[in-house]
Amino acid sequence: MNEFIRGIKRGFPICLGYIPVSFTFGLIAVKMGFTPAQATIISLTNMASAGQFAGIRLIEGGAPYIELIITTFVINLRYFLMSLSLSQKVAPDMPFYKRAVMAYCITDEVFALSAMEPDEVSFPFFGGLMLTPILGWTSGTLLGAVASGLLSPMVQGCMGIALYCMFIAIIIPPARKSRKVALAVVVAAGLSCIFKYVPGINALSKVGGGGWSIITAAILGAAICASIKEVKRHHRAAMAASERRDA
Repeated sequence: MNEFIRGIKRGFPICLGYIPVSFTFGLIAVKMGFTPAQATIISLTNMASAGQFAGIRLIEGGAPYIELIITTFVINLRYFLMSLSLSQKVAPDMPFYKRAVMAYCITDEVFALSAMEPDEVSFPFFGGLMLTPILGWTSGTLLGAVASGLLSPMVQGCMGIALYCMFIAIIIPPARKSRKVALAVVVAAGLSCIFKYVPGINALSKVGGGGWSIITAAILGAAICASIKEVKRHHRAAMAASERRDA
């Protein structure tokens, strides 16, 4: 029980941070035609902020199921890496069903706090850690969905900018710490602009809900940056080998 309470205390700041963003999600979802109940269920069953925003945009645009699936898969791909990393911090004999429960709420912030634990991450601790973020994300969505009928259209339109603020908040911190991430962001953003504004090529952004342009920009951006770094690494290895031969 002590570990569970400690997890709740650690997760409470995440809960407070999730409420404003999920509030905006509830507003936007209802504005797009979802009912408050549907918006709340989406948040309760997903816990994936960027994926949810992109998903409802695609649904609004009439995107086919395959486009919706692939787009959200690419956006949420980082959770696979987080899960693999976190699996090294749990007890080897932890039952599969407990691991499955933990996988339900691996978000960026929850993973960061778990990764900073000096010892193994116990199931009671992680249960408490993910409880408050789940409540914050779901209740914030419900509040936003209900408030959509009370706020003026101008205020609702202003709240929509929180979506872009959230995306910026996701990419800027890691981009400032890593040149590789910054390069990938710049390349992906440039490709997105090309798919949006260049005649002929911009047909890709008009297919379905525009998810294919997101998928293509993300994959090409990552591939281009990985190729550049790989070329540089081979060049440095070749230079080092040449220096050893000369010596």
